[in-house]
Amino acid sequence: MTAPNRLNPPTLPNSEAIGYSQISITTGRLAFVSGQVAIMADGGLTPADIVSQTDLIIANLTEALKALEASPHDIAQIRIYVVDMTPVEVETVMRKMGEFLSGAKPSLTGIGVSALASPEFLLEIEMVVQLADRSAD
Repeated sequence: MTAPNRLNPPTLPNSEAIGYSQISITTGRLAFVSGQVAIMADGGLTPADIVSQTDLIIANLTEALKALEASPHDIAQIRIYVVDMTPVEVETVMRKMGEFLSGAKPSLTGIGVSALASPEFLLEIEMVVQLADRSAD
């Protein structure tokens, strides 16, 4: 599998320093992973704080990558939606995302929203993943 090509032109702000790329170029097949919220696979209760919700969402994203036989380095794009986003939430979520991404730098968009699908959700994360080319199979 070829990971997306990452570009950070010097004419755009330096995003590599904070863990993402300005541009991801992909070829071949893409998987669009639905926005993940803090729902446990066994139907357990949604955690009340953003740290625990972020951890649960990252666990869900990790499971999605496993199902796709992919790694964080295959993620082309991530969108993060945060309810009533403040710098504190951004720092918390981005620190956790940095750990999850393990040095991968997909293109990334953070979006502050007033609400998500249910009032207990503080965060939602979706991703686009480049898959291995199966044409040779």
